[in-house]
Amino acid sequence: MANTSSPSPPSRWPAENGGINAELTQITTVSVLSTFMSSLDQYSGQLMKILRKKGGETARRITAALSAISQSSRIEVKCECILKAVIIYLNENPQNLIKEYMGVSLALCGHTPHMVGAESDDSLEDVGIIIERCTVLQDLHDVASGCALLFGLIYCLNLSYPKPLCYTFEFFQKVLMGLEDKKLSNKIQVLKKKLCQKETQ
Repeated sequence: MANTSSPSPPSRWPAENGGINAELTQITTVSVLSTFMSSLDQYSGQLMKILRKKGGETARRITAALSAISQSSRIEVKCECILKAVIIYLNENPQNLIKEYMGVSLALCGHTPHMVGAESDDSLEDVGIIIERCTVLQDLHDVASGCALLFGLIYCLNLSYPKPLCYTFEFFQKVLMGLEDKKLSNKIQVLKKKLCQKETQ
């Protein structure tokens, strides 16, 4: 049930985007936002080809997830659509990561790390991150940045990835961020191989 009140974040959560970047950089020497976004941009063309080759019911859901790209020229919309489609491709549900709301300040749903965002015409805006029912970050403005920073928080704080999104966060970590990427699940290994085919051709 939606709740319009928000508990104060525990002191262990980094308070600002820069704090997350600084902590992750200190741990890994990798800048979470710039690395995540540049990798997503690098792979976006090949990802679109891979996603559109999927068949069956999954193809219908991927097509629906990508539909907003043709209606907007905003790069934020394209990134959001691709990320949602990748989650579907990995047989996971974008709604487990991204909660959409209208008319309430925050939607607090259990203890699973996720993002919330108010709907605009073609994407989510005013994106925030919720962990352990606490609003950790707000006013992120786009879903892709929210995904990057949520990953950064989970990784920095050594939290377990949400079980319904284990492949999604493995994709974030081992493909987009290139962290601890020597041992991959079969599903992510296959996707990464397909992404690298363009570079070797």
